[in-house]
Amino acid sequence: MRYRYKGLPLASFAPLFAMSDADLAEKGFRRMVADEKPGFPCRVTLEDAEPGERVLLVTYPHQDAHSPYKSSGAIFVRENAREAYDRVDEVPPVLSERLLSLRAYDEAGMMLDAEIVEGRQIEPLLKRFFAADKTAYVHVHNARRGCFACSVERA
Repeated sequence: MRYRYKGLPLASFAPLFAMSDADLAEKGFRRMVADEKPGFPCRVTLEDAEPGERVLLVTYPHQDAHSPYKSSGAIFVRENAREAYDRVDEVPPVLSERLLSLRAYDEAGMMLDAEIVEGRQIEPLLKRFFAADKTAYVHVHNARRGCFACSVERA
């Protein structure tokens, strides 16, 4: 089975880049400068920001389904992100070296299964989740901090 890894659409964040720090703060968001790598994973490009690179720390509704699992959380977006990651059968490098939490959902946004896995072992777990016909998509989170990383769907 083939899998499609998807970063978040850049258009969702583009207006924020032009905002002042004060305007961002009013929304509860922050502009930051990456000071280590890894540590600031961009949810658009699915790459870690380079040290010295500016990022936004924002709240994003990653699980916007009308279900009890509706959820949002903090994510980083690189200010110089240009294109959302959208590739088939290419595990984003930002996932490979992290402990991940995967959550499988059905079309109604109800969680069907969940598991924690080392990033290098993501594909066997995806294979197991997508073996269930009811699985519509999988959300990947960083297990340690719980932040949304990306979504995965059947290719």
